[in-house]
Amino acid sequence: MKRIAQLVAAGLLLSLPALAHTPQQPPHQTFAAGDLRLESGEVIRDFAISYVTHGTLNAKKSNAILMVTAISGNHHRLDFMIGPGKALDPDKYFIICTDAIANGLTTSPSNSKAQPRMQFPKFTIRDMVESQYRLMKEKFGIDHVVAVVGPSMGGMQVLQWGVSHPDYMDALVAMVPLAKTPAWTVAVLEASRKAIMTDPAWQDGNYEAPPEKGIRLWRDILFLSARTPEMYSAQFKNGMDVLPWLEAQETALLKAFDANNWIYQTWAYERHDVGATRGFDGDTAKALASIKAKTLILTGTKDLLNPEFEPIEIGKNIPGVKMMTISPGTITGHASAGGGMPADVEFLNRETGAFLDGVTEGGKKLN
Repeated sequence: MKRIAQLVAAGLLLSLPALAHTPQQPPHQTFAAGDLRLESGEVIRDFAISYVTHGTLNAKKSNAILMVTAISGNHHRLDFMIGPGKALDPDKYFIICTDAIANGLTTSPSNSKAQPRMQFPKFTIRDMVESQYRLMKEKFGIDHVVAVVGPSMGGMQVLQWGVSHPDYMDALVAMVPLAKTPAWTVAVLEASRKAIMTDPAWQDGNYEAPPEKGIRLWRDILFLSARTPEMYSAQFKNGMDVLPWLEAQETALLKAFDANNWIYQTWAYERHDVGATRGFDGDTAKALASIKAKTLILTGTKDLLNPEFEPIEIGKNIPGVKMMTISPGTITGHASAGGGMPADVEFLNRETGAFLDGVTEGGKKLN
């Protein structure tokens, strides 16, 4: 408990707003892909996917890593793992960090001129994957990557990548993922949506200002699932001290958070099942068994958003899968992949780096 207390001095955000770039960071870029046809048959018109890159693509295009992001997160989501000497080292790899559909940077209900707000078509996790596939093939001409890496909803995309494009990568690194969204997670997401949609200020998605009451309640619900009871006990010796902290966390997100973007991403999140991929007839285990890449699944102890039982049990269907608990002995739940706690950051960098070194034979396969 003392160890946890040392790690939670600052509040951890499950969903990070779209951060501004500093001059030291790589430039924010977009790839205009034209219309993006969804698996439903609908189309996102004038689709553009947002991304940044770190490092240099080698002549053979053999050192690329694709990073996919969490719900409401952006291409900064794994910055704590990117840098010299870290797991995703730009001196070794060319890292492409993407933004998911409806995160506010890639085409979203909040920024689409052709299909604004609730006119935006519903999409799936597989549609996110296909938008990234088009970026990799059409923009970069990359036919194969070292790995696909991502946390939370990013971890869900990672596993879907392994099913949808099994020959495209050598490795998959899925942090606090799901292969098929369980009822508990659906209930959490439904509660978060209702918090927004029952606020009269939401106005059926046509709000002129953020629906403040709904967003504040949404934030509280997400903090109940992103952090564990043990984390709260360690951070707040006096239970009532959590109230002003919660209010400050809510206020910080009011201007940076778009309610409709969240609603659309949760619809994709809750309906996700790799077994729904074409050719598997709803058989989740069969879909996972089709994965060819070396796979690392990292789970958080007492995860209250993506319960650890789901990836641990269903992940056993992946041939040769390696399962690890993030920072054994700590109870940081879904936040274990959030980058807010030094012990978890060190663990993720060490274990992911070692896993990728094994996959690339210490970098020999990159040449």
